Amino acid sequence: MSLSEIKSRIAAAEAAANRATGSVELIAVSKVQPNERVEAVLEEGHRVFGENRVQEAAGKWPEFRERFQGVDLHLIGPLQTNKARQAMELVNAIHSVDRPKLATTLARLAQELGQCPDLFIQVNTGEEEQKAGILPADADGFIQDCRDLDLPVKGLMCIPPVDEEASLHFALLAKLADRNGLAGLSMGMSGDFEGAIALGATHVRVGSAIFGDRTYSA
Repeated sequence: MSLSEIKSRIAAAEAAANRATGSVELIAVSKVQPNERVEAVLEEGHRVFGENRVQEAAGKWPEFRERFQGVDLHLIGPLQTNKARQAMELVNAIHSVDRPKLATTLARLAQELGQCPDLFIQVNTGEEEQKAGILPADADGFIQDCRDLDLPVKGLMCIPPVDEEASLHFALLAKLADRNGLAGLSMGMSGDFEGAIALGATHVRVGSAIFGDRTYSA
């Protein structure tokens, strides 16, 4: 599927939900994609991309940014505290703030660096043991803790369980965001972004539908 097709589907979903055209940001998830595929999307004029790992982003994006102006880079995967400084110097937004230790580290680095990317708090809406994220019951308190640290919390993020109806998790995330006065909702991927838009997503993370299937090295 082409980038233009995805953008057309997003526009149709916005219209169906009576939302303004352009109210949803498309994050093209370029993790583990060959550089030539990423470059092709850049050549089409798209500038908002998502990476899962700081190391991969650091190896890929400085060169692309020299050649293509206006790249908006989002970290959407787990962030280790020892990679936090590198991430803050590289990306425009972090979607995976998921624990107090990381929040404290980001706050300290923000003071040192004098700047901080936009932050989204990851909520483990499915309460899955193997998945990162703040539990829904703890979300209100953690959001306030982050605000007390003067962190620029813009919204919430979730990755629904693969075997459950995604819309239930999108609705829960939207409820948590609304209760805490947060406008940003990072939710919805290649297979369910239209449902996420219907429930208020402001950022959708689409990878394979744009770039094709990923090839992971053994």
